[in-house]
Amino acid sequence: MTTQRGFSPATILLCGGAIIMLSLGIRHGFGIFLRPMTMDLQWPRATFAFAIAVQNLVWGFAQPLAGMVADRYGAGRVLVAGGLLYALGLAAMAQATTALELALSAGVLVGLGLSGTYTIVFGVVGRSVSVEQRSISLGLLSAMASFGQFVMLPYGQALISGIGWWWALLILAANALLILPLAIPLSRSRSAMAAASSVQQSVTAALAEARAHRGFWLLTLGFFVCGFQVVFIATHLPAFLLDKGLSVDAGMAALALIGLANIPGSYLAGYLGARFSKKRLLSGIYLARAAIIIAFIGLPVTEWTVYAFAVALGLVWLGTVPLTSGVVAQIFGVQYLSMLFGIVYLGHQVGAFLGGWLGGLVFDATGSYLPVWVVAIGLSVMAAACNAFADDREIRRAQLLPQTA
Repeated sequence: MTTQRGFSPATILLCGGAIIMLSLGIRHGFGIFLRPMTMDLQWPRATFAFAIAVQNLVWGFAQPLAGMVADRYGAGRVLVAGGLLYALGLAAMAQATTALELALSAGVLVGLGLSGTYTIVFGVVGRSVSVEQRSISLGLLSAMASFGQFVMLPYGQALISGIGWWWALLILAANALLILPLAIPLSRSRSAMAAASSVQQSVTAALAEARAHRGFWLLTLGFFVCGFQVVFIATHLPAFLLDKGLSVDAGMAALALIGLANIPGSYLAGYLGARFSKKRLLSGIYLARAAIIIAFIGLPVTEWTVYAFAVALGLVWLGTVPLTSGVVAQIFGVQYLSMLFGIVYLGHQVGAFLGGWLGGLVFDATGSYLPVWVVAIGLSVMAAACNAFADDREIRRAQLLPQTA
């Protein structure tokens, strides 16, 4: 099967995965900039944490709109705009000297850039493959995102160590521009399969349907927890380990190991999601995260316990993404997958805002990250319950006329 522009699903998956490798790989490396930037610019950690929190909130609120535009008019323009804004935000972040400038660059501009790249790719790929291949394909996308994290973190740390954080940000900005040519095969988000669907909805009808669906909101609440945990750890783990007496390299290596371990973890989540209940797999992932964090904070912090924590957490790091997006597609279909998954992702990013910001606030107030680790454990249990009770049955619709709005 090929898309309307002649690109095969394999090409779309490969280029989409490369876009996600860049966007998420760079994004998950922001934690290694926290300590050198705050020390050089004499900022408290909460200043950097707030900018990352703003980034996630902007990303979340812009995501449904970006998804709607991609679903209605094609993903090409959205991906190009996202790549340009991402590069501009990274370049402006290098010039920031005040908290406001950091919030506007690393926060607003990068957040807008991410909203035009990450979940847009999931929508494109979800429409371009068969139902039988969808879960595995989305799992491969998450695996490629994790590979990007594994590659970009040592790359970013090498840049910081070799030429300083200022030049490192400018080089990463240039790397982000590679998103533009990679967007060409994804320039139409509607595959021939989706375009031929006999049931077409308006945007208004799709939103009303999702708004009235209790399982949709339980799924969103569960994804809130994922955002809280992922961004708290990605932003604050390097500084947490430095505070415990470990080296800069240990923090970088831990985040890279999380990404490496999530390559098989995400693929396995997609593989199992094609064969078993996705919502039950999600509940299992959140309970596993709670157990892993309990073990980590209960053991002495050494390089070996850190690396064991990183590998264990990596196996369940981004496995939530193909499963969550897969449940959305399973319930509502793929016509507005970018928009509806974008709304669910808003919940993820509200959690990310709180995880990133509260980490800095709590540390500045108490000198410890322990209270936030404890909150992350409790939220995991809540997310497991939300997914367990979510209704994931496919909605059966009557035949609809072609949409006019």
